[in-house]
This record gives sequence, structure tokens and C-alpha cells, in this order.
Amino acid sequence: MVRKMLTLALIGGTLAVAACNTVRGAGQDLQSAANATEDAIN
Repeated sequence: MVRKMLTLALIGGTLAVAACNTVRGAGQDLQSAANATEDAIN
């Protein structure tokens, strides 16, 4: 039982870290696109 709980906790932690990196990457992509648009206007 302890082994199953530990496995679930590790899987959950891994998914949380992966999701955080994905959101951070998406934010950087949006910022880059906004900067490119702003540079094109100026």
C-alpha cells in the first residue's frame, strides 16, 4: 500500500513539474510574439 502511494505521489509530482514548464514556455512564446508585433509597429 505504501509503495502504491509513493508511486502515485511521484507520478503526480512529475506531472506538476511538466505542467509548470509547459505553462512557462507558453508564456515566453506569447511574450516573444508580443515583442515581435510591437517591434514591427514601431
